[in-house]
Amino acid sequence: MKMSKNSHTITKRKKLNSSQWQLISLVVIPLLFVFVFSYIPMFGIIIAFKDYRYDLGILGSEWVGLDNFLYFFKTNDFWNITKNTLVMNLAVLFYEVHSRKAIKTYQTLAIVPHFLSWVVVGYIGYAFLQPNNGIINQVLEFFGIEGVDWYSTPAVWPVILIIVSVWKHVGMDCIIYYATMMGIDASLYEAAALDGANKWKQILHVTIPSLVPIIVILAIMKVGNIFRADFGLFYQMTRDIGALYPTTDVLDTYIYRTMRVIGDMSTSSAMGLLQSVVGFVLVVITNAITKKVDDSLALF
Repeated sequence: MKMSKNSHTITKRKKLNSSQWQLISLVVIPLLFVFVFSYIPMFGIIIAFKDYRYDLGILGSEWVGLDNFLYFFKTNDFWNITKNTLVMNLAVLFYEVHSRKAIKTYQTLAIVPHFLSWVVVGYIGYAFLQPNNGIINQVLEFFGIEGVDWYSTPAVWPVILIIVSVWKHVGMDCIIYYATMMGIDASLYEAAALDGANKWKQILHVTIPSLVPIIVILAIMKVGNIFRADFGLFYQMTRDIGALYPTTDVLDTYIYRTMRVIGDMSTSSAMGLLQSVVGFVLVVITNAITKKVDDSLALF
């Protein structure tokens, strides 16, 4: 009788597994996509440790170890672009967090910019900032103020880039928080109201604690990207004008220029790998700190 029961259980399990082939088949294509476009290209990391030559190929090029990294660290541009990358990302993160108050009032208008490419945004920015006929300079001249040559004034661009980045991203970021708020149990607000809590106290004691998990997860991911800038923002908005490099040249634009202008694949690969390693380490450290504070809020 016992053997018969076990045999029945095994048969049931086999039937259960075979009935899930539709779900398994749905996973095959995404897994294949990730493997082909995310894992196979990782073989190219080896370029960062070689003096890459097109005629010799990846395997045939001379192995130079960490020389490409040391070359980057010794350049005069290293501290400037590192500073620009970190400062700009910290500033954007700070302003985005404070922009959550627009979550209801401007939701519809704020989400539209997310779907515009940086090329389009760059041309919109140029329409405003064009030295001769730009909208901003025309307004300034209307009030008797002399126009500004924006594309030769590096000092103003950190503020411009922050404003543009927040304008483009805040809508989609708000959607994530809004979706989380929609999932909060309405009975919690009702109970708080019965206890005499006004709207502010309901936000303080119900909404914010419910948003803490998603805030922490997004914060961990943001910290992981703090050494990686938005290439479209820094390249298209500034139009890659050399006069603006002192305040707008970041790692991503420097890597692109190293590969495009100089043709140095080895150094650009080394810098790209450095970005990924630093981002990974920062995510692990931030997650470990979060785990120490509250294990339930950690990402992994």
